[in-house]
Amino acid sequence: MNETHASSPKAEPFSAARAVAAGIDFAELQAGPEGLFWNEYRPEDAACRIWHWREGVANCLTPLGYSVRSRVYEYGGGAFCLTGAGVVFVNEADQQLYRQSLKGETPEVLTSGICRYGDLQFANDQVLAVEENRDRHRLVAIGLADGKRQLLVEGADFYAAPTLSPDSQRLAWIEWNHPDQPWTATRLMVAERQGDGGFGAVRCVAGDQTQESLQQPRFDDSGRLCCLTDRGGYWQPWMESANGLTPFPSKAADHGPAPWQLGGCTWLPLSENRYLASWTEEGFGRLGICGTTCDEFTGDYSRFRSLALDERFIYCVAASPISSPTVIAIDRQTAEAKVLAGGNAPLLAEQISRPQTLRYPSGSGEAHGFFYPAMTGEAKPPLVVFIHGGPTSACYPVLDPRIQYWAQRGFAVADLNYRGSSGYGRDYRQALHLSWGEVDVEDACAVVRHLADRGLIDGDKAFIRGGSAGGYTTLCALAFHNVFRAGASLYGVSDPIALGHATHKFESDYLDWLIGDPEQDAERYAARTPLLHAANIRVPVIFFQGELDAVVVPQQTRDMVEALQNRSILVEAHYYEQERHGFRQAGNQAHALEQEWLFYRRVMDQVD
Repeated sequence: MNETHASSPKAEPFSAARAVAAGIDFAELQAGPEGLFWNEYRPEDAACRIWHWREGVANCLTPLGYSVRSRVYEYGGGAFCLTGAGVVFVNEADQQLYRQSLKGETPEVLTSGICRYGDLQFANDQVLAVEENRDRHRLVAIGLADGKRQLLVEGADFYAAPTLSPDSQRLAWIEWNHPDQPWTATRLMVAERQGDGGFGAVRCVAGDQTQESLQQPRFDDSGRLCCLTDRGGYWQPWMESANGLTPFPSKAADHGPAPWQLGGCTWLPLSENRYLASWTEEGFGRLGICGTTCDEFTGDYSRFRSLALDERFIYCVAASPISSPTVIAIDRQTAEAKVLAGGNAPLLAEQISRPQTLRYPSGSGEAHGFFYPAMTGEAKPPLVVFIHGGPTSACYPVLDPRIQYWAQRGFAVADLNYRGSSGYGRDYRQALHLSWGEVDVEDACAVVRHLADRGLIDGDKAFIRGGSAGGYTTLCALAFHNVFRAGASLYGVSDPIALGHATHKFESDYLDWLIGDPEQDAERYAARTPLLHAANIRVPVIFFQGELDAVVVPQQTRDMVEALQNRSILVEAHYYEQERHGFRQAGNQAHALEQEWLFYRRVMDQVD
């Protein structure tokens, strides 16, 4: 595979453009008789393309003019599947299914209309998929030869992970209804094949009696149904038994992330009660084949996702503190890892700031994250606190070019997994229930005190930034606490009530869980709405917003900017016409990163 990379960091400064160019990513690895396939994102044109690797050679299958990306639930996932002789994929522009052989012909359209598709699986000459028709969701099967559509299941608000047993006689899936989210409460369902080829006799295997989050259902080779569930406190693998579900032997750790996207794969059942899985310990990823004993394949990496395997190799997307996302093949006998694609760092190893585990007291509990020292040698550097989105998501101790951009410019970085983040068990994740805008903000402020007390940063030069839900935490921290010198909101929430009225179906009831009922808990909403407390913000703020954002609509940002401008607060706002929720175009990403740095420098220069 031919890769192009920026020139040596000795030749030019680590610019925002170089940081963004290093953001190549991989997803959805699938192994089959014809080799290994993955979906690859490159920031230079913001496109996602299928690559095919076989016998040491990788080729791009997706021709120019196509991009392989689903937008079901807005966050997508599961955008292609293998069909034996080729692939079927979701084309980003029209969200329709296309089939393509491995010979490089022009893709042929398989569906047409207004529906979106995601979480694709192939079985019995049909493509199983989650179908989204405006605000209605179903499971369907699309004939590979003729595009004929068969309705499989409907009636629930949301569906994910359709999968067939090896004998094709049982269909399993995950479903949930409002007001639940897939990381709070779901159901594992099964339907039996009928004589006419359809499915009936639906039953709930788990999730009907207790609040648990189930994800990634799998059938093992014997036809036994398995899945991840957090009923034991962590997302761990369980198997079907006469009494419902029985746990596999496993670490007391999360074996999967919060399922914001479809098509994730962080575990696979094997034979004889063993399984391949990745899990997290203190935020660091591990990889192994486990059962009563565990054979580890972690090596030098600290995050693993998109697992696949064949008789000889384990395949995955891996990353480490000094290497960007990498497609690797690990020999199951020798544990030797071979890089198939990616993995090159934009900086020399000695120039990279390494993550240090953060575990610090906050409020009545403790919070987690990672600390990255500044690379300029200053004894007490300024600090940038990174707040991830979600908010039920996570950050990981892997090479992030954006963090290195700040470290190269003399800033330390605290990348937080505040209470409510995934990766630390259900109780930690549930700590955000009805407490969004409080415990996350408390954790963001507490980390500044924690690091300043240890002499690692200048506590008077702390900045905070976040995107989406992280933007909300940022604005709350600026409105309700006097800790930060300035902040940056990237497509952030400033008015939760307005968000609830305008956002999409997938998150339309999420605020009820995070804050409360908008009518019954109106006072709580008012107390945690940054827009209503803009008068409390006395420090500069910079905003970045996509004009096509359907999650946090642009008016949210405009209202907040206007409220601050009316009080003569230093405000800067940048709007990007062709961006949605989360920027994808390289030029826009680089512009936002550089403008944020210049803004902070301007703030510090005004006082210093």
